[in-house]
Amino acid sequence: MKIEFKKFIFTFAICIFLLSNWSFGKDTENNIEDIDINSRSCVVLDRKSKTILFGKNENKQVKMASTTKIMTAIVIIENYDLNKEITVSKKAAGTGGSRLGLRTGDKITVHDLLYGLLLRSGNDAAVALAETVGGSIEGFAELMNQKAKELNLKNTHFESPHGLDSDGHYTTAYELALITDYALQNSTFAKIVGTKNYTITINGYPKALTNTNELLGNLNGVYGVKTGFTNGANRCLVSSCKRGDMDIICVVLGADTKNFRTQDSIKLIEYAFENYEYVNIKEIADKELSTLRNKYSSSFFVDKGISNKISFEISNIDTPILPIKKDLVGNITTESFLNTNLIAPVHKDEILGYIKIVSNNNVIANFDIICKSEISKRSVIDYLKLFMQRTPQIFEEPL
Repeated sequence: MKIEFKKFIFTFAICIFLLSNWSFGKDTENNIEDIDINSRSCVVLDRKSKTILFGKNENKQVKMASTTKIMTAIVIIENYDLNKEITVSKKAAGTGGSRLGLRTGDKITVHDLLYGLLLRSGNDAAVALAETVGGSIEGFAELMNQKAKELNLKNTHFESPHGLDSDGHYTTAYELALITDYALQNSTFAKIVGTKNYTITINGYPKALTNTNELLGNLNGVYGVKTGFTNGANRCLVSSCKRGDMDIICVVLGADTKNFRTQDSIKLIEYAFENYEYVNIKEIADKELSTLRNKYSSSFFVDKGISNKISFEISNIDTPILPIKKDLVGNITTESFLNTNLIAPVHKDEILGYIKIVSNNNVIANFDIICKSEISKRSVIDYLKLFMQRTPQIFEEPL
């Protein structure tokens, strides 16, 4: 009954908050500067395109507290048997801060430790996992940094599996969003962070856990991910949210209070869904390509070439669908150029021109126009044959 009442109160508070702040997406012409964010740094990342929809100090190196455990979990999941039971060390059991409540000698599976790590945010669970997989906190940190390097992260460095404050332990809001996006591609990780309540087993006895993520189950579309707090990092929250086709990650770091981190997260999530929609830029480029074909396919001249027949396509791009501000979708235009005067030889995959997708005078996508033909340069024999074809017969057949 108490849990249901708390959920009702939280949901009611969110509704009041949204109503009182509804104007930020309605009457301000959707200017991101009008969103009042308490958090020191934040980012909203579109998962499909990896486009930043909103950012504040998103590339600044900052402490990230227990959101560190996102990387901890993915390193464990990718490198160890989750069904294996381990014995908790004295060092792990003595770890301070947020705790699962482990004691020296406790027996628990790696699988259940992951739930204790991500739902309860247990620092003791983090150390137990790190010692199991990395041999020590330092050894596990090396694995974390190796993974960061694999993900091409330039402003992230780990010194622990739990995220307690240390000068050499930092990330950025943007790179934390990238870590989260990668982790969510793992079904085991996604299932754990999307779980509101779970019962683990320690020494054969059940222990009920509740996720510390206040938005999970209370805000439409939220399906993860992780909370965090230390004195150095302040309040942190990484959220993933999907509504319809749009899928985003919201990171807020350095909020003064839990209420501020919650409010900032809601503001940013609602901003993204209120102001953006997906546009298939590949379809727009294909339409422009069709226009170019109709106009220029028979207009090519290949100087010194054996043929003037050229076929062409547009290059592939990693993200054919992009999130665009709704008020700019109607202003999308195309710019194109196609070089129809060529000099042989012309090689397959040679760039002949481009198609640019433009919105509000900004280029949002650029497609190369690629030659799909191979046109050789005429040889002496080719010129001789051409000469013979164009020269009238000197001798006539006898009567």
